[in-house]
Amino acid sequence: MVSSKKEFEITKTEEEWRKILTPEQYRVMREHGTERACTSPLDKQYAEGTYLCAACGQPLFTSKTKFNSATGWPSFFQPIEGAIGTSIDKSFFMTRTEVHCSRCGGHLGHVFDDGPAPTGQRYCMNGVSLNFIPD
Repeated sequence: MVSSKKEFEITKTEEEWRKILTPEQYRVMREHGTERACTSPLDKQYAEGTYLCAACGQPLFTSKTKFNSATGWPSFFQPIEGAIGTSIDKSFFMTRTEVHCSRCGGHLGHVFDDGPAPTGQRYCMNGVSLNFIPD
């Protein structure tokens, strides 16, 4: 379950989320899971378009900010303004910055400070948390 105490524009019961998300999407987006590296076709997707939250459809990233991080997950150097929120994740004996959809709170992945210019950030996203809409 999303642990943030923040109220989101889109809220559903866990039962309602289970009805609209696949089991893997639910595990990642609602239980803070991580998909296996190199399993998402979106990792190698480089067509022009927009990446949306798989749970609520909010636009999160554009293809102009996507890059090949060689990590096995879709990576971006900048989100669409206002599209994401962050919180501190202290699981697995480390401290990371978790990224979630600002509209529904769905877990998307993590952001790291080892990305390319101009931001120096790497938004490492679970592909199962995203839908791609080509331009």
